Amino acid sequence: MNLLLYSSLAIAPGLAVCIFIYWRDKFEKEPLRLLIFSFFSGCLCTLPAIAIQMACNHWHIALPRGLWGTAIHTFIVVALSEEFCKFWFLKRYYRHSAFNEPYDGITYAVMVSMGFATVENLLYVLGSENPIEIGMVRMFTAVPAHATFGVMMGFFVGMAKFRPRYAFWFKLAGISIAVLFHGSYDFFLYVGAKNGTWSGAVASLFLGLWLSLRAIKIHTGKSVFVLEGIMPEEDEEDEPSK
Repeated sequence: MNLLLYSSLAIAPGLAVCIFIYWRDKFEKEPLRLLIFSFFSGCLCTLPAIAIQMACNHWHIALPRGLWGTAIHTFIVVALSEEFCKFWFLKRYYRHSAFNEPYDGITYAVMVSMGFATVENLLYVLGSENPIEIGMVRMFTAVPAHATFGVMMGFFVGMAKFRPRYAFWFKLAGISIAVLFHGSYDFFLYVGAKNGTWSGAVASLFLGLWLSLRAIKIHTGKSVFVLEGIMPEEDEEDEPSK
């Protein structure tokens, strides 16, 4: 019974984010089959990420001590390996015919990211001596953070899809921004664990959330259905009649 409760606590936040992103797609929702596949692709991409990090741990002793060592570990060993693996699996959906508007980049990227975050959450919660406490904390921190990394990567992947001339640079920007925010969040968590202040991680999370909501709004407004006048923009209100 406890295992079911703890597992549900670990899985629920990722599914809630997936539902929110799906609901925000106001014009042409993606096929559920593809969304499920992309979610489980994210679950699978934890395997190469773990393998890369385990391999890097063999050289961990060579890292410099102090903040430089922490920065290398959080930005390169952790953030770069995880975000690159997410991007590698995200590419499977890039050329699919259902990917037909910029917001779809956010949708698929978040589904992959939430698959990854859900497996990670299960490992942390079920492996903890205080699963309820860890599950509740990560529900409002780590899982939303992974969601913001997905939104920001997906924002640029959506740009790349419809601006093929600059596709390489948009993809590079997507990976770089995701790594930057992921690394910053983890860096301040590591530093905070040593000096007792979590303000940097909280600031990074809230900035990521704000930028993600902006990115969602921008790509919703760039929907082909809005631009072609098929459907009105979601936030547009009718002017009162005079």
